[in-house]
Amino acid sequence: MQQVIAESELFGGLPSEHLEEIVKIAVTKNYKRGESVFFEGDPGDGFYMVASGKVKIFKTSFSGKEQILHIFSRGEPFGEVPVFHGQPFPANATALEKTSLIFFPRKRFVDLVNTMPSLVMNMLAVLSMRLRRFATQIENLSLKEVPARLAGYLLYLSGEQDSPNRVVLEISKGQLASLLGTIPETLSRIFAKMSDEGLIKVNGKEIDLLDREGLELKE
Repeated sequence: MQQVIAESELFGGLPSEHLEEIVKIAVTKNYKRGESVFFEGDPGDGFYMVASGKVKIFKTSFSGKEQILHIFSRGEPFGEVPVFHGQPFPANATALEKTSLIFFPRKRFVDLVNTMPSLVMNMLAVLSMRLRRFATQIENLSLKEVPARLAGYLLYLSGEQDSPNRVVLEISKGQLASLLGTIPETLSRIFAKMSDEGLIKVNGKEIDLLDREGLELKE
């Protein structure tokens, strides 16, 4: 637990004595694949960080359609905004696989924040990046067609994985379709078309980026 906390963007760079205080209030919680972490409307009584596994954050429409907002993996915090405004969680969270989470109770964490100015700056940085990411996602979903969304996502993954020529999908294509605001059948057709155009080569979850310039033009 301590290593995950120390290496995270949220707590990275804090003095060891501060990290020790954070570890003291942290609670490990384990989830099976498909198990809910929280539901939209549940009290925001604390926030989480992924120690291992993956968690999807999503909204569900009245018709039952699911829209994935983000997928979090090791070292990433989620559900932290309600910690400060005391409101319920605004979306649902579910484990995509066997997952271990670190839970930080709201009251005890806020007490710590009041004594650690450097922690406040770290949280502002993480929340700013999160806001920028969601702003980009909203722009993509509202203004771009699905091929442009997929091209942008593959290029984003390339940067995240520090691999200019090949990316590995860490989620299923069904989950990717939901993340991009489409359906699996449409996504499969776009993958096939991009392959025919020589932009990518798909081998299971591994995708070779054969023409980065062409993908950038798709965005």
